[in-house]
Formats: sequence, structure tokens, C-alpha cells
Amino acid sequence: MSRKKKHEHVSHERWLVSYADFITLLFAFFVVLFASSQTNKKKQLDMSAAMQTAFTPMGVFETHSRTPPLTDHPGAPTTVTPAALPLPLTSVRVETAEETEAHLRRLLAEQIAAGRIPAGSVTMRITTEGLVISLHEAGFFASGSAEVRAASIPMLSSLAVMLPRGPLRIEGHTDNVPIHTAQFATNWELSTARATAIARLLLDRGPIDPANLSAAGYAQYHPVASNDTEEGRAQNRRVDIILLRRPAASR
Repeated sequence: MSRKKKHEHVSHERWLVSYADFITLLFAFFVVLFASSQTNKKKQLDMSAAMQTAFTPMGVFETHSRTPPLTDHPGAPTTVTPAALPLPLTSVRVETAEETEAHLRRLLAEQIAAGRIPAGSVTMRITTEGLVISLHEAGFFASGSAEVRAASIPMLSSLAVMLPRGPLRIEGHTDNVPIHTAQFATNWELSTARATAIARLLLDRGPIDPANLSAAGYAQYHPVASNDTEEGRAQNRRVDIILLRRPAASR
């Protein structure tokens, strides 16, 4: 009797194994993409909220901040008394002196709270030439030095970004106490070196057109207070950043 020939069973469904592996990998890939998109979406929402707040004119300030508490009298600088604000500082380049003043008040509040500059080290006043931002020696320079304090550089970097487009003049001023060191023969050299140091830092840290910037030293000859008292001399030791309403010109 002839033996019957066995036929091997051939599986036609082996392709399902490869297909299942492919689907699993594809699912895992889309899970990773979805998780990444959720993280980025949160960051985008946070960034959008911060930008919207920053570009709302005076949106983060209290009502009393809308009227600048400054004086037109050049001999009576007003000390900034900032209030603590909950929002983080966003570097915003603004276009007018009024916007700069409002943003600067917010910047000062944060820098003082962080301990980078002492309270009262920056004052502001409005003159016929424009807004004057006075950086007093105590917050930005050691006595008799033209080297900017490292702790104040973050504040100056933020200020460089927010300064409006237009002409700026940087003026160095001292009190009437004579100086004579190996580096500075007189107050002329000291005041000029300090003005130049601030000007170079602003140029390095912000998109300022060098053609719109000038720097000069006036020694003790343009005081804003009496040199007969220590308090008055402290006010006179300063570097003024002037947001000029007209093109920069020598006095």
C-alpha cells in the first residue's frame, strides 16, 4: 500500500507579527510627540502671557504711577520709591520717555528687591532737554573708581534694552572734593571715565545706535545740590543718562 504524502501546514498570517510591531512603535512615537507638544504648549502660553503684559502700556502699574511724580525743577531730583511687583521683569524696548520712566520704575523695584542696587541710587527728573536718569555713585561705582560695580550690571543691561530709539547723552559729574590719584589727576578725568564706562556698557548690552550717543565729563561744575553737605555731595556724584528731545549737541 502506498504511503500518503504529508503536506506541511503553511501559515499565511506571519505578517501580522511584523504589522503588530510596527503599530506598537508608531503608537509609542505619537505618544512621545503628544507629550512634547503639551510641554511646549505650556511654555508658549506662559511666554504669550508675559509678552502681552509687557506690551500693554503701563498695564502692570498702579493707578498713581500713570502720573509721573517728577518735577521740572532741575535742582530738585526726586528719589524713586518703588513698590514690590509680582510679575517678572521682561526686557522691552520702548519708544517714549514716559514709557521708559514707567518701565524703569518697575526695573528699579526688582533690582532693589534683589539687593543689586541700594534704594535711592537712581533718581529721575524731567528737564527742558528730556528725561534725566541719574545713576548715583553709591550704587554703581566705588569711591574714586570708574569701574562699574558687577552687581549693578544686570540692571544696566535691562536698561540698555528698554531705552527708546533716539539721541542719548551720558554725562559724568562729581562733587567738589579734589582727587589726585595715579589713574585720575582731577575730577575731569574721573567724570569723563565714568561717563564713558556707562556709555560703553549700554552700547554692548543694548541695540543702541552709536551715532545717537555722546559722552562727556563735567567734573564738579554742574551740581544738582549743594556741595556744603555730605548728602548734597552724594547727589552730585552721579552719571546722568539724558533722553534728549532733540539731536545730541554739546552744551
